[in-house]
Amino acid sequence: MTTRFFSLFAAAAIAIGLNPSPATAQPAALRHIDVPVVPADLIVDEGHVAFLEGRAVGTQNYICLPVPGGYKWTFTGPQATLFLSPSGELQQQISTHFLSANPDEGGFPRPTWQHSNDSSRVWGRVKGMTTDGNYVEAGAIPWLLLETAGKADGTTGGSLLSRTTFIQRVNTSGGVAPAGGCTQASQVGTNALVPYSTDYIFYRAGNRGKNQ
Repeated sequence: MTTRFFSLFAAAAIAIGLNPSPATAQPAALRHIDVPVVPADLIVDEGHVAFLEGRAVGTQNYICLPVPGGYKWTFTGPQATLFLSPSGELQQQISTHFLSANPDEGGFPRPTWQHSNDSSRVWGRVKGMTTDGNYVEAGAIPWLLLETAGKADGTTGGSLLSRTTFIQRVNTSGGVAPAGGCTQASQVGTNALVPYSTDYIFYRAGNRGKNQ
């Protein structure tokens, strides 16, 4: 796990419930994000900079469904909360993570992140994935690179997450579908909520050289 540091001003502003404008919140969040080494398929395009990182704790959710030749656990979406964790301990909540309809794709369901302070949202679609054991621990869901598939400002105009261009999912633990429990007709419709944790790193358009 890489060491992560966040601006004390940004953390304090969120902790006491302030609603900083994007003009002040963004530069504070841009400082001191230590991006881990990732394989080539997960490297973010040039011209984008990491501006926010959160430690997610929640579940990867599955349902048992019939498939040709048998039955299979089918992924139905995540349900998690993201926290600031500057010293490796979960601290202030910064976002929720779930599956929802993406208005930019006619309501197509996509993984969604909604900021806990300004309610801005971003929807993501997978651009790159790795299960390489040099990066991903045994029994953990893959690391991902997601690109923005949709975005929306918050109810009062907040735009922290709606400026997102890419998201990396790294340092995953758990979340893999169960090995059993979905082998017969009587189990169809059974749900499995599998605990997982991970780091999500959010990027926006910007000058990487000046901020990392």
